[in-house]
Amino acid sequence: FLYRSDSDYDMSPKTVSRNSSLAKRVCVCVHTAEDFIVTPFAQVLASLRSVRSNFTILANCLFLRRSPLGGVCVSPRATLSDQQYQQLALDTLEELDWCLDQLETIQTHRSVSEMASNKFKRMLNRELSHLSEMSRSGNQVSEYISSTFLDKQNEVEIPSPTLKDKPMSHISGVRKLSHSSSLSSTSMPRFGVNTDHEDELAKELEDLDKWSFNIFRVAEFSNNRPLSCIMYAIFQERELLKTFRIPVDTFVTYVMTLEDHYHGNVAYHNSLHAADVTQSTHVLLSTPALDAVFTDLEILAALFAAAIHDVDHPGVSNQFLINTNSELALMYNDESVLENHHLAVGFKLLHQENCDIFQNLTKRQRQSLRKLVIDMVLATDMSKHMTLLADLKTMVETKKVTSSGVLLLDHYTERIQVLRNMVHCADLSNPTKPLPLYRQWTERIMEEFFRQGDKERERGMEISAMCDKHTASVEKSQVGFIDYIVHPLWETWADLVHPDAQELLDTLEENREWYLNTMPQSPSPPPDRHLQHDRFQFELTLEDLEHNNHNHMQLSNNGTGRSKRSSRKAICDDSNADRAQVGQVDEEGYKRQQCIVEQEAKAQMTPFFPEIALNPLYHMSLSAEGWCMLRRLKQTLCLTQKHSRWI
Repeated sequence: FLYRSDSDYDMSPKTVSRNSSLAKRVCVCVHTAEDFIVTPFAQVLASLRSVRSNFTILANCLFLRRSPLGGVCVSPRATLSDQQYQQLALDTLEELDWCLDQLETIQTHRSVSEMASNKFKRMLNRELSHLSEMSRSGNQVSEYISSTFLDKQNEVEIPSPTLKDKPMSHISGVRKLSHSSSLSSTSMPRFGVNTDHEDELAKELEDLDKWSFNIFRVAEFSNNRPLSCIMYAIFQERELLKTFRIPVDTFVTYVMTLEDHYHGNVAYHNSLHAADVTQSTHVLLSTPALDAVFTDLEILAALFAAAIHDVDHPGVSNQFLINTNSELALMYNDESVLENHHLAVGFKLLHQENCDIFQNLTKRQRQSLRKLVIDMVLATDMSKHMTLLADLKTMVETKKVTSSGVLLLDHYTERIQVLRNMVHCADLSNPTKPLPLYRQWTERIMEEFFRQGDKERERGMEISAMCDKHTASVEKSQVGFIDYIVHPLWETWADLVHPDAQELLDTLEENREWYLNTMPQSPSPPPDRHLQHDRFQFELTLEDLEHNNHNHMQLSNNGTGRSKRSSRKAICDDSNADRAQVGQVDEEGYKRQQCIVEQEAKAQMTPFFPEIALNPLYHMSLSAEGWCMLRRLKQTLCLTQKHSRWI
């Protein structure tokens, strides 16, 4: 959806995805693929560069110059006719006017990434509105995505319960545990955990650096200690214990204490999920495109953030805690309630006996690490998703336009931006994993949702989207989740580390197709012959419209002439003759006719509505009547825009 128009009315090239096409009309460049630009700031930069390139041509500068995007452009004035020269001047003026319009609407207090974030939110809201109109399950998916991934003001209209006087200075959820008495440097297990399946565990850990790593098998062979095992294996492989002088027994004591503070009775947000996100972050940190980009301290912070990012998760959402006036919501003022709590617990555990794994860091290192971890864990609040996506995409596209496509993360602000998105990607990595793993994660998250729905039902609360086990559509929710949330994020990440993440995108597409194909189809009732006059009948023809002024619209070309104009018409006829004719068609014949009409309408409309081709959800929800209504809508739009072609 990021590559569609940002306007419901203006379909001009400036409103859709652009790649500075003006310069390409007169330049011979050596690019191999189109770089679509959708973030406003990068669009303005690209347009200004196009204006500069065109101005050079118009000024009749006969020289070879290197393109800003890395291509060599030939721009002699002699290659342009007078008509081409005049057209290029008009196009350049139009391009400059568009840039000025964009700059005039920018508010001085808004960041360039906020411009992209607001644009993406508008576009996603429009997509979700379309989805919600399709079916009841589509409405649920739309509501879930909107309430979870869009940062909105919380509007609560339930009475507040009587509050008990409780001290708010303490951090709830932290328990006094002791693992250090049984651990020492000399008696440390091979993988940091006691297990009777050491050989099997060793076999699984051979794939530690692979995206297809099976964390479920690790949990099985590590005595249900996947987080402790994964953290130990990763820190040993990366030599972080040695680099930061972390005592082995202290490290194991901390990670086991941390794992104990994950709730084993929570279906999804447990230590298994934390281990999966940590291992995924480890793989993303090893991406060749990011080699030697991050410091050892930044790597340590990223892995630590991934490990603690959901500790003491109660198995319900932030909104549930806010709606029930929970102690956590009151403590953190309804802002990223769980994420703030995870951070507090994760850092508080460092103060338990023999748990301070950062004891040998300098004061400055500890302060830097704490800031990094806080930034990354707060970024796992799903309501911040669009902001994160906009930040990353703006950075990637701006670098493309200004730095010959080379991404240099020279500044801390750029590196932390990538790290925030990295942990966020790892947190949303389930749909990019092999299908058997993805399906297990889906079952777990839906079980957790349904448990929350049961709690809401018991309390007499409105059941949250996708939390009602009686009405939720699991398959449709996953397709929508991929289309509107996961794919745009991972596509942007793949753009950042190109071509290292292409295999992940391929797996994501395959998993989407699987869920789409397993989506239960609603049975279509046989046509009721007695109600045939209430249905639309369509006839698709190619004929001159001049003899059909009563039923059809005719478009002119403002006196400039027309050529090869064809017309298509949709006839909505409920005459007795037509009804009698339809009545003579048997049921199978009627279905065949409807299928032919629908397929022809699809073939005609798909080029003008790309989302129809890209999003099979549209195919499932539109009948032949719906397709023809779309065609008529397109006719009206074309009339409004004074197009010269009948569609």
